[in-house]
Amino acid sequence: MRFLNSLIILVLTACASAPLTGRNQLKLVPESQLISSATAEYSNVLKKTKISTNTQQTAMVKRVGERIKNAVEGYLKSQGQSELVKDYHWEFNLLAEPTVNAWAMPGGKVAFYEGIMKICEDETGVAVVMGHEVAHAIAGHGNERVSHGLIQQGIVLGAGALTQKESERVRQMVQMGAIGFTTVAGILPYSRLHESEADEMGLIFMAMAGYDPREAPRFWERMSAQGKSKVPQLLSTHPSDTTRIRKLRAQIPRAMKYLP
Repeated sequence: MRFLNSLIILVLTACASAPLTGRNQLKLVPESQLISSATAEYSNVLKKTKISTNTQQTAMVKRVGERIKNAVEGYLKSQGQSELVKDYHWEFNLLAEPTVNAWAMPGGKVAFYEGIMKICEDETGVAVVMGHEVAHAIAGHGNERVSHGLIQQGIVLGAGALTQKESERVRQMVQMGAIGFTTVAGILPYSRLHESEADEMGLIFMAMAGYDPREAPRFWERMSAQGKSKVPQLLSTHPSDTTRIRKLRAQIPRAMKYLP
């Protein structure tokens, strides 16, 4: 129970708010610790995965990344929020794999896979994805995910403690139930929220860098046309393509105001 008490104290003292959206956040882990771990992991990925030799696409990824990074850092400075990226050392790499994906780690470590470039089609399409990934990093979604995992761990341990006098089978069933419930009721909804927030922030970030945010829904229409089977939104880490396209269209007027 000492772990749970400590966790409750951390929860009460580890609140933050996301830039642009102002959403309340829970961050239990020091950002410097996450950035250090992410830097090491990113280095390992680059050692294990071949870097793309497509010079044109590689240059495009790096160019878009730098433009969005510079625009975002300029905006944060104007808002007195430069501390959010003071320890960031940005990297933008294109990996030679057909995977249709891109991701970002704490500290500004971004990776695209060659497979997503055909969906992007052009530089503005790359900016849609880059804005989204940079938004994940700026919003500290990695810290939130780790924090939610700690909360889930505390709940599961608490369930085990409450049933310590029961049989091992009962304890396992209760703990498995706690994992399932917290995943569906907490972890997955927050994951979808992070994706929607990254869409919203990314739309603004790409506009700040001079890219037309009206291209974002078109990118997701192309992504949706890939026709891969999808799990129900309730059990997914991402909102459905239909949901995110609808939200992006509604957010375009606000994003257009950030065009230079």
